[in-house]
Amino acid sequence: MRLMIAGGGGFRVPLVYRALASGPFAGLVSELVLFDVDPARLEAITAVLRAMPVPDGGAPEGAGAAAGAGAAAGAGAAAGARPPVIRTATSLPEALAGTDLVFAAIRPGGTAGRIADEKVAQDLGLLGQETTGAGGISYALRTIPEMLHLARQMQEHCPDAWLINFTNPAGMVTEALVPVLGRKVIGICDSAGGLVHRAARAAGVPLADGRLDGVGYYGLNHLGWLYRLESGGRDVLPELLADAQALQTFEEGRLFRQPFLAGLGALPNEYLYYYYQRDSAAAAMRAMPATRGESIHHQQAELYPRLAAAGGEAFKLWDAARRSREEGYLAEARTHGEQRDEADLAGGGYERVALAVMRALAGAGDAQLILNTPNTLAVAPGTPAQSTPGGPAIPGLPADAVVEVPCVVTPDGAVPLRQSAPAPEQLALLRRVK
Repeated sequence: MRLMIAGGGGFRVPLVYRALASGPFAGLVSELVLFDVDPARLEAITAVLRAMPVPDGGAPEGAGAAAGAGAAAGAGAAAGARPPVIRTATSLPEALAGTDLVFAAIRPGGTAGRIADEKVAQDLGLLGQETTGAGGISYALRTIPEMLHLARQMQEHCPDAWLINFTNPAGMVTEALVPVLGRKVIGICDSAGGLVHRAARAAGVPLADGRLDGVGYYGLNHLGWLYRLESGGRDVLPELLADAQALQTFEEGRLFRQPFLAGLGALPNEYLYYYYQRDSAAAAMRAMPATRGESIHHQQAELYPRLAAAGGEAFKLWDAARRSREEGYLAEARTHGEQRDEADLAGGGYERVALAVMRALAGAGDAQLILNTPNTLAVAPGTPAQSTPGGPAIPGLPADAVVEVPCVVTPDGAVPLRQSAPAPEQLALLRRVK
């Protein structure tokens, strides 16, 4: 399988490569094409990949220079699987030709654009956040045209390929692409799935790999709630919401007060902090010496040239920067000096969600994942093709709205699973935002 990453010079690309080189996803991809409009970023990230250890103790061999498409073979991996061959490209048609699957994680305007989104909103007295509020709308307006261009280029150069969209705001971007790519586009985010796994760990509920049995979740991207968590057929979420000590063991439980959560009867996605505690979030952001975008901009401006010149130390340098960057995530929501819990920082992020989708699409076994997909249930088997599609996965929202819900992923795509109707106040918020 040939995988192309649009935004191949992105900071998180080494996470994808590491997952492809070892573990359950090893051997799925034979060729990895990194596409980016910035050759310097490609050079820096390929330096990280060259220096990355793989299971046999080696590292991938040098990737080609980012001019057109350069090729280089990866070194051998463990258990007979080989890391994918790495290629780089700055020509989109060349990068797409022959591709089976595209991961898209682009940022039009770069970190400078993000800074503008945040600071303009703050200057107007609004919440200056990347994906919610005014900043999120601005980001979407800048990003959607570029993603539509990518989708149309895919239709021309790799019409059978799937697009897995990481690009934020993931729900809005995915919804804009559905008219072009139909079921061939799937939006992903690790936030909702991370919430489910952290809550399950706190409640002592084992979740089988690739399964969400007994899990109820509904919402939009960065705006959703875990409303059911079953163990042995019994919903244990009310018990977790009543246990102040257990709630303190994971990020979302610490963000909101226990009496509020018990009254809500659900666990909000971490981004609900910006809705439920908007004023305190805005005040905390104004009090910070730099916006999140400014922090990332300064880090990357200093880091990328060092990565390109670091040789065998590039991976260690990148990994240290990754840890620092993760510590700064949602910093405005934490008390002074509080660090993110090690379990909250543990693996299983975007890259593993995306690769689990890819594995299911490739026919290596169905998977249940929380994804961004149109709010339409599958038509029952035997229903005539011309008949009306199934009802909504989330009652009360339009069938063509892209929502974030548990889905079953098969080689035919992602099919949402039916969820309960949201509480009236939750549905009202979803409708206002949508």
